[in-house]
Amino acid sequence: MATTQDLSREASSPDSPGGRFFAMNPRQIIKIVVYTLLLVNFVHYVINDITVAGHTVHAGWKWHDWTAAFATTMDEAAWFLLLLLFELETYLLSDEAFTTTRVRVMQALRVLCILFIAHTVVAFGNYLLELGKATELVETSPCELVDRDLSFARNLQYQEIDGETCAAIDAAGTLFLFDQQQLVTDEAGMRVEWELAWADFAEVVLWLFILAMIEIMVHLQEKGITTGPALRSAQTLNAVLYGVLWLIAAYWAYRGHYVFAWDEALWILGFMAIGMNLSEWRKEIEADEAASA
Repeated sequence: MATTQDLSREASSPDSPGGRFFAMNPRQIIKIVVYTLLLVNFVHYVINDITVAGHTVHAGWKWHDWTAAFATTMDEAAWFLLLLLFELETYLLSDEAFTTTRVRVMQALRVLCILFIAHTVVAFGNYLLELGKATELVETSPCELVDRDLSFARNLQYQEIDGETCAAIDAAGTLFLFDQQQLVTDEAGMRVEWELAWADFAEVVLWLFILAMIEIMVHLQEKGITTGPALRSAQTLNAVLYGVLWLIAAYWAYRGHYVFAWDEALWILGFMAIGMNLSEWRKEIEADEAASA
């Protein structure tokens, strides 16, 4: 968290972070566009979670089933708030803005966001465990599952199994009944489901590491440290993590989930913008040190 002593910025002038945020320069235009698109994507994920829940919800659901069903929505909301907090800390707010009350509120919001993200890790981890508990339906065809209130799933596409649709379902090999007993897939669908589940889990864990690296960089720069092995290590690891996330984005595109790939790219660009804020902040610290030398 940047303190009133650490950030030498003025809020009231046109050249202040607050004034510059809406200035018409290329970097700020890119940031505004990226943040706006992320907000639009958030709405898309809310709608997507509602749609999927329509195929998986049942009368026996408890509160944790609902939170697991909307884990992506909760995760996106938490990351969006964290992105906003980082933008405030590393660019927008002046020294005077960091009052004790505001600092405590921002810390509380950060803790809340981390709890939501931790819930996502648990939800995705539990889903991997649930996939391992899927029941094999040997020598069973989709039409034998009519009137059981089931949907056929493959590659995040869902089709309710009824008398009209069962014959059109192109199931290959053994069918699998998921642990929640609301979805059925075939061998090809199960392979894809495992891949998607691991991609989801790996993605959220990687983002947690990126969050940790950004926190380290902010902490170091609060102390006036702009060079050194600790800062370079955090920057290098961040670059590697972003590279792996680009590979996950490519995987989403390979599976035909272009919205997921697009969303991943936007989040990477959004947090790379925070990296640019940190870079500018380092230059300001070095300039202040040179001026006072």
